[in-house]
This record gives sequence, structure tokens and C-alpha cells, in this order.
Amino acid sequence: MANRNAGGRLLPLISTPHKGGRSAMTCQFRCGNACAHDVANTSGNAYFGDVVKEALSRRGVLRAGALGALVAGAGIAGAAPAMADDPEAQAAELARGGQSGDLRFTPVAPNKDDKLTIPDGYRSSVVVRWGDPVLPGAPAFDFDNQSADAQAEQFGYNCDYVTLLPMGRDRALLWVNHEYTNEALMFRGYTGGAAATEEQIKIALAAHGGSVVEIERAGAGEWKLVTRGRRRYNRRITAQTKMRFSGPAAGSDLLKTAADPEGRNPVGMLNNCSGGTTPWGTVLTAEENFDQYFVNGDKVPAEQKPYITRYTITTGTPSGNRRFDRVEERFDLAKHPQEANRFGWIVEIDPFDPDSTPIKRTALGRFKHEAANTTLARDGRLVVYMGDDSRSEYIYKFVSKNRYIPGFDRHNRTLLDEGTLYVAKFTGDSPASEIDGSGKLPSDGEFDGSGEWIPLVSGDKSYVDGMTAVEVLVYTRVAADKVGATKMDRPEDMERNPVTGAVYVALTNNTNRTAAQVDEANPRPSNKHGHILELVEKRNDAGETTFAWSLPLVCGDPNDPTTYFAGYDKTKVSPISCPDNVTFDRDGNLWISTDGNQLGSNDGMFVMPVRGKERGHLRQFLTVPFGAETCGPLVTADQRSVFVAVQHPGETDGANPDSPSSHWPDGDQPRPSVAVVWHGQGKKIGA
Repeated sequence: MANRNAGGRLLPLISTPHKGGRSAMTCQFRCGNACAHDVANTSGNAYFGDVVKEALSRRGVLRAGALGALVAGAGIAGAAPAMADDPEAQAAELARGGQSGDLRFTPVAPNKDDKLTIPDGYRSSVVVRWGDPVLPGAPAFDFDNQSADAQAEQFGYNCDYVTLLPMGRDRALLWVNHEYTNEALMFRGYTGGAAATEEQIKIALAAHGGSVVEIERAGAGEWKLVTRGRRRYNRRITAQTKMRFSGPAAGSDLLKTAADPEGRNPVGMLNNCSGGTTPWGTVLTAEENFDQYFVNGDKVPAEQKPYITRYTITTGTPSGNRRFDRVEERFDLAKHPQEANRFGWIVEIDPFDPDSTPIKRTALGRFKHEAANTTLARDGRLVVYMGDDSRSEYIYKFVSKNRYIPGFDRHNRTLLDEGTLYVAKFTGDSPASEIDGSGKLPSDGEFDGSGEWIPLVSGDKSYVDGMTAVEVLVYTRVAADKVGATKMDRPEDMERNPVTGAVYVALTNNTNRTAAQVDEANPRPSNKHGHILELVEKRNDAGETTFAWSLPLVCGDPNDPTTYFAGYDKTKVSPISCPDNVTFDRDGNLWISTDGNQLGSNDGMFVMPVRGKERGHLRQFLTVPFGAETCGPLVTADQRSVFVAVQHPGETDGANPDSPSSHWPDGDQPRPSVAVVWHGQGKKIGA
């Protein structure tokens, strides 16, 4: 990392080579330039290409079916009738399945404009931005006079996962994750953590975490921040908020530190990416790239080093490190080697109780969590789907031991502490010779196959040879390596369709995949544009341990023969690159946000029907400002509003506060913000 030359001229902060469509600045601050490092998964586990060579020739086994679904924070939606076990009948039913909601809007054209670009007839506004007061009495934001005390009461920096918790028809609580900080855009003259002031480091600690803010409807689809009255639910969670562990690993030796000899009281959460909500109205927020915040990983005890490496915690002081250790010693692993084990969890937060203690749920495993979306099995058990967002990592789910009971809050809040954690293993059903990287479909007409959920741990019972239950939960990646889970291309968000019950997984990209590793579920080398995987569990039941899968969307330029849009006419679809987060509207249409567009345009938000004659007809609904990533996203239950988190606007190489590359949203310094989009005549979104 450069600072200043002999003449005192400010040199570029970022000099490390990087891969992918993001700027080098984004790579540095968001994930510690993970793509520049070797893939952490060095296990001998199969890529799909290796599995396909064993070809089971079980065409469409377990294909499709309508599943009962969870209405987030509210309970169970009406379940569709169970279909026959005949796999071909199930596949046909999912493809037909009635029609998705009618979508009629003119797609937004790819662009590099510094604004939120939306379809004709739509309007947008900013709901809340970095630095806006959250707690009553918090000071107004002043870019050049920031303080840690002020930031702890103001809306945090980058905003990722967004969820809405209704408080009646016209009011709601908005939860937003604050994934990471970019000090080079937050502070003038910033040259790295080693030279930062202690106050700047404390501001960054306070800008992580999440926010709860009360919002109110301001029209047919517009929402605004409530700025008057008591606002009793408004809250900031930061990297310094006191929390507690629950579940089987709580109190274990692997979680004990000098400051917490009982191993039950972690402090703060870091790099919270996506998340989910529970049927009882709490938020699940996912800690992702926590590894980049620590120094001296090479100085942990020898027996811990393989585990440190598996979680990509590097030696010494990585270039660009924020140096949180300068104000909080716990980030120095030479002194506190187990502090890293206290991050990488799913954290449950009760937005309706501002005095509640956030809970890190150890039964859900520890890895670079991207999401934690919930549904219910047919027998009422809670199911949580989770991705591990790194190249060649895995897809997981958790199934509770006990059943969800509507209204029985005390019981329901124990469900995430007892259950079975699974990891996915996939099998393709076509001969390897038909998967050649050209994008040509195999002879059966689809990229598809079957799979199984392999159990890792249930309570104090480990299913992994040589590992205790606690070790499986704390070192989940290692456990998944041992049971032969399948390596995937950066599994990010996972969410279940509320109409069909199919689960959709965003696989963002993997430029490291070689021609020898091409397979049916990852059908091209150097997968820089990513794809969407559709997963349907046996007998329409999220509690089952076998499933079918297919690829309805292989992203990129429609003119590229390696792309695929569920068989739809590619002359009529929008180009898309790097799917990141997904959500659904009440009609079951799939909405996709992107991160790191490698087609030369700003990132955006897209919508695609997944059934009927319009299946595969993907259209771009919006683009975010220059340098930004599209996060959230959220379509409200009444389908009158779309919330989108605009993360890191202006995060481009060479940008700084004296020479910003974006001025969104207020015309001066770029400020990560949550915006809302609605139809100007109050119509349903997309109509």
C-alpha cells in the first residue's frame, strides 16, 4: 500500500493486483482482496465435472414441485397441494405452474450514469443515507467533523441486506446491514490503517453492524424516515455491541478468550452481508468476510494454523488492513488467537426490543455467511438456507429439531439452537462429453441433475469422522471438506419462492474455474458472469434430504452462446452479470441484484418470471449510480414499493473525497443509501 512519495504527493491507496469486475478499491475494502489470494478450499472434494464423470443417468430425479412457503415474519403461506412423486410430472408442473405475474415495463438500458435509473413512469427517493441520525438526539451528519460517538447514533456506512417489518399499514421498521467501511472515501487524506487516527478507526468500528429505523408511508409507494416523536425502536448495532452465544458451541473452549473466559459473550459483528427474517419477526444477519480485520494470523498456536488458513486469515498485517488492533487488542491474534472464532456466525436481532442482546446462533455453523433465509418444512420444522460466499465453497441448510408453533414466542426462539446442519452435494445427469464449456445444452435439454443434503452435526452428535460437534460448528468449512461436499462458484444469496417453493441460489462468479473443472452445474470455464441455480426438494418438503437442481439462468451478454435464459428468446432479454442477491414478489417472479457487472455497465436490479411461457424473460428494472453495487433488494408485500440498498457509490480506483467519482445522492460526497422505487400512478410494481 502506498502512502506518500518523498515529495509529499498522495499516492494511490490501492496497488495490489485484483481480478473481476469490481474496482481494486472495492476488492481491498470489502473482502481484503480475496480473489488475489489462493483458493482456501484445497480439499480433494469434487467439482461437478468430476461428479458428472460418474454419471448416474437419473434424469430429472426429484424434479420440481410446489412447496408451502414462509411469508417472512408472518408465518406460513397457503401450501400448494402435494404432487405425485413422478419426477417428470413434477418437472412439467413447475415449468407450467400457471403464469407469473404480468410484467409490463420498458427495461432500463445498460449505462454508466451517476444516478438511480428507473423505468419510465416510475419515481424514486432516498429513504436513509450514511450519517443520517438514527437515535433521537443524534447530531446531523458533518462529513468533515465526524466522531465515533456521533457515528454510533447515526446510520452506518455501506448498506447491504434490507428487510421490512410491518407496524400496521403505513408504518414499519426497516432493518439494514452495514457490511463494511471504505475509509478512503470516508476521510480526507486517508492512507491506510497504520497511519489512521485512533478516532478514524473508532468511527469505522461504529459504522459497521446494522440499523433499525422507523419509516412511514408517504404516498402510494413512497416511504420516508420518521424524524419526529419518540422513535423508540430505532437502534444501532455496531462492532462494539455486546452480544451472546447460544447453541451447542456456546461456552466451548474454542470460543473462550481472556476477556470472556466463559466463551459466551462476544462483542460486535463484522462484515454483515445478506440475511433473513424469522417467522416470529426477528432478523438474521450474516457475518461474511470477517477474516480481513485481524492481524498476526501466523502467530496463533500451531494446532490452530490449519483452521486459520481455511478461513483465509493471512499472516502478519495484510496490506490495507484497517488496524482495528490499534484501538482494540482483541484483533491481534498473536495476543488473542481465538477471537477470530467469535466471528463468522448468523446473528439474531429482535428489532422490536431495542434493549435485547443480539444472539450469535452457533448451531447454524461458522463460515463466510451470505444469507440466512427461512421457511418451514411440511411438519412445521424451521429450515434455514445459507451460502458461503467464496470461490469453491459450499451450500448449507439447517433444519430445527422442534416445530414452529405460531404465537408461542418463547418456544420458537429456541428453534435455532437445536437441529441438524447439512451441506449440499450435487450430481449432474449428463455425460461429461456433453458439457464442453461452449454453452450448448446437453441432449436432455437442460443443465440439471440431483443432489443430497449431507448431515454434519446435530446437537452434540457429529457426523464427521475425527471432529467433535463443537469442532464441526466452529470449523464448519473443514467439516464440509471431510464429507465430500461439492465446490460451487461463490454461493451467495439463497431464497425460497413463495409460490412454487423452489429454492434459488445466486452463484456470482468464479474466474478461477478451469476448462478441466467445467461441469453441468458450472458449465463454462472462467465463469466471470455467474449463474442462478434452482433447487427443488423431494415431495415439496424443505425438510427432505434429497433434491433436484437445474440452471434456469446462465448470465452474460445474450449474444454470447454460453448464456442461457431458461430457453427464452435471447433477443428479447436484458444482459446481466454477477447475480448477488435474490428476492420474490407475491406473484413468484424472481428479482435479482448484481455485484461487479463485467459487461461494462453499472450494476442493477432485474426481474424474471420462473414459470409459464414467460419463464426466462429477464428484464432490467433499474441501475444504481456509478461505482455502486445493488443490494437489498426487497419488494413489499403489497407490491407497491421496491427497496434497494445502494452500496459503495463512487467506489472506483483513484477516487477520494477531494476527487469523488460519484456525487450521489445529494450532489456532494457519495453516501451509501437505501432508496425506494414506486410507480408514479400507484400501480403494482412491474405492471
